[in-house]
Formats: sequence, structure tokens, C-alpha cells
Amino acid sequence: MLEISKTRPETNIARNIGSLDDIRSLLNSLPRASEGSVIEARKRDLELTKPRGSLGRLEEIVFWLCRWQQKSVPDMDHPQVCVFAGNHGITRHDISAFPASVTALMVENFVKGGAAINQLSKELGAEITIRTLDLDHPTCDFTQEAAMSEDECVDAFRTGMEAVNPNASLMCPGEMGIGNTTSAAAICHLIWNGMPSDWVGSGTGINNEQYQRKIDVVRQAKFLHEASVTDGLDVLRCVGGREIVAMAGAIIAARLLHVPVMLDGFICGAAAAALYETSPQSLLHCMVGHGSAEPGHRLLLDRIGKRPLLDLGLRLGEGTGAVLAGLVVRAAVTCHNNMACFDDIGLAREIAH
Repeated sequence: MLEISKTRPETNIARNIGSLDDIRSLLNSLPRASEGSVIEARKRDLELTKPRGSLGRLEEIVFWLCRWQQKSVPDMDHPQVCVFAGNHGITRHDISAFPASVTALMVENFVKGGAAINQLSKELGAEITIRTLDLDHPTCDFTQEAAMSEDECVDAFRTGMEAVNPNASLMCPGEMGIGNTTSAAAICHLIWNGMPSDWVGSGTGINNEQYQRKIDVVRQAKFLHEASVTDGLDVLRCVGGREIVAMAGAIIAARLLHVPVMLDGFICGAAAAALYETSPQSLLHCMVGHGSAEPGHRLLLDRIGKRPLLDLGLRLGEGTGAVLAGLVVRAAVTCHNNMACFDDIGLAREIAH
């Protein structure tokens, strides 16, 4: 059943996070996977009425769920979508097709159930948790100064952590924030260099003049901040958005709560990239739902070593690609849990294989 939750009681999971150094320490002590659960799931998979490996990545999905849910029988009983919204000071440079006021209008649309993410989440049977992050006070223009102070960045990270339902079977992070493809491009350019144009795409459908300004904004951001960043958390503080930082917090909270994560597109990927740059082990519990039409997303996925499940030309955000992949996850779980075994139909496994 679809549930839209704008608030959730604070859990202890974020209580001790007060600085970026606290987050760094957390990233260096994340829980590991449960390989024992996977052993049991593999035993069942060998008994199912199909040739070994014939369900391809559906089998990979099942073992991934078992590994991080810490269950030998995976479930998709309570998927969750966490959508975070924030505004960006860089919109003053006219690098978006829509004004910053659209962020709040879209949040209202989420609440009323009128957005694409609502329709797809309903199909998945997912709870939607919506968190707005100080929409009336955009981040600073990161061509002039850091987007956030350390306290602001930590607060956004905690907001993301506190949004995750400890009982979720899968978490799909999503976002809304006019200007955030520029922020995502700046994150990637600061982390991985290259040319600004490698990371900049058309976003919501900008014209050529806006595209050139967007490239210039990303170039200026690197020039201003590259000497002061030491890891991905610094990058998030300098050129990120509150909603991007919140997604990073949600991804890490899910790890602590043994909840697998299905990443969305380019902007969600930028949040994940910043975590990966700080600690490469931080994304082991994540799969990628889709390959975005934003050109920088494919480069990003190569850098973090992830292969998307779907390739549908999406560039909407909101978590839509992650939720669509969640439907594939549900199909994988249904097959694994409900298929008959060879003994059930009186067939020797050796004959079938």
C-alpha cells in the first residue's frame, strides 16, 4: 500500500553524527555482508526447476538481497522510496530550464500523488518518505564560496539517515532540486577531473546558451575548490546540494540497518560517488537501477564499478529509475521464493541440468 510519510521519529542511528569527521569514522566501520545467508539461497537456487544460471541477473539480485538483508529467504514486503528536495544558489546563473520555485511545486505534487514517482511507487507497493531541506534558503553559489558550511552539510546528512525505515526491505533514494544536475556535474568534475563538458548534460532541457553557462559554472567550481577538498565529503560540502547530501546519508543509514539500496540516476549517482571517493567499501550494498540519459552518468558508473539493471533513456530523477528496477527485484524474489523444486515435480536435478 502506498504511504507518503513526511516525517519519521528520529532513530538512534544518526544521534552521534556531529561533524564530517564523525561521518568519515562511520564510513570506515560499516557492517559487512552476511555470506551465510547467500550460501543457503544458492542451495535453494540449485534445486529450482530451471537450468543453473538461466535467470541471469535475477539470480544475482536474489543473492544480493540475501547478503544485505541477512536472510536466506529474501523479501520485498516493504520497499521504501526516500525523496529529498533542496534548492541551489547556482540557479542565479540561469543554468536550468525552470525557476527554483518549481522545486516546492513538485514537492506539493509528490504529496498530492501526482508525480511519476507516485505512480511507479504505487505499482511497486512502496512507502514514499518525502523530506524537504530548507527550501526557502538555497545553498550558496558555489562559484563564489562553498555551497554549505560543515554544520549545514552534516544536518543534511543526518536528515537523510533519519528518513530510512529500519523495516524497509529495499530503499530507493530520489531527489528534486532545480539546478542539481549542475551540482552533480561539479561533484564528478572535482572528484575525477576530465573536461567539464564530460559531466555536463542537458538536464531538464536547457538551450545552448544555458548549456555553455552550465559548463562554465562547473569549471569555476573546480578552480575555486579543488585545493581545499581532500575526499568526497569535502566535495559534497563545497559543491553539493542538501538533497544530494541527504541521499548520501540515506545510503549509509540503509547499510547500518541492513537494507539493500537501489541507486537512481546521475544525481543520486553523484551522492554515491562522493561516498565511494571517501570509502570505496561504502557502496557494496548498492545496485544501480538504470543508466541515465545524462552523459556523465555512464562515466560515473564506470568509475564506481557498477552496471545498471535497466537502460530506458530516463532523466527524470525523483527515484523513478530505481523504483522501476525495484519491480525487477520483486520479480526476482517471486521466482526464487515460489518456484517449484525438482523433487516437487519428480525430476532428477542432474537430468534438468
